Amino acid sequence: MINANVKIILVLAMCALASAATATTIVDYGWEDAGTTLGIYPDPALPSIIATNVAGWDGEPVHAGNFSLKLEDNAPSSTPQAFIALFWNLRDGDEITVGFWRYDTTPGAAPSCRLWGHWNDDLPGDIYGYSGSASGELDYGPGEGWDYTSFVYTVAGNTGLVIEARTYSAAGDIVWIDDLHIEMPDHVYVQIPGCSPVGVESESWGGVKALFR
Repeated sequence: MINANVKIILVLAMCALASAATATTIVDYGWEDAGTTLGIYPDPALPSIIATNVAGWDGEPVHAGNFSLKLEDNAPSSTPQAFIALFWNLRDGDEITVGFWRYDTTPGAAPSCRLWGHWNDDLPGDIYGYSGSASGELDYGPGEGWDYTSFVYTVAGNTGLVIEARTYSAAGDIVWIDDLHIEMPDHVYVQIPGCSPVGVESESWGGVKALFR
């Protein structure tokens, strides 16, 4: 059963150039269900990032709720990535908005965390496929506790997208993230940690709500 902390809301927006309404799916996920990540790169076996679901009552930073995702750099070099959302069935012109809260207390220095993404047209079959960089937020955050970062991905010629939380630090350095927020067209499928893939194009509103009870 999927945790009730994950919420899907359908928002109907009138399209100025068409008579029909289009639907946007909103997904909010706060790591309240013991989820961690969907994949680690470049070395998932090492792993390059040690990802742990942690609790506020243990003294760990949490933005909302009781839990957050702790990311400890464990790579000997390069910039490791934690995959936190997968999207497929994308169409040209789709806009995917992704954001999350991140935490570190080192202004202007490592460790830091950045929201990034890459296209993966092999989804959902191969989460480690790569079809080119999708870019993301350029800033590393103020390093003064919790701050929110977000980016809008516009699809042109790709069918799949992977969202990364990238750590910029040395082995042993730690950052935290929490409260992932997603807005996407209703024909898109998404997978987030701890949950089965979700698509709502063919679902009634009642059916969609039933997925998240």
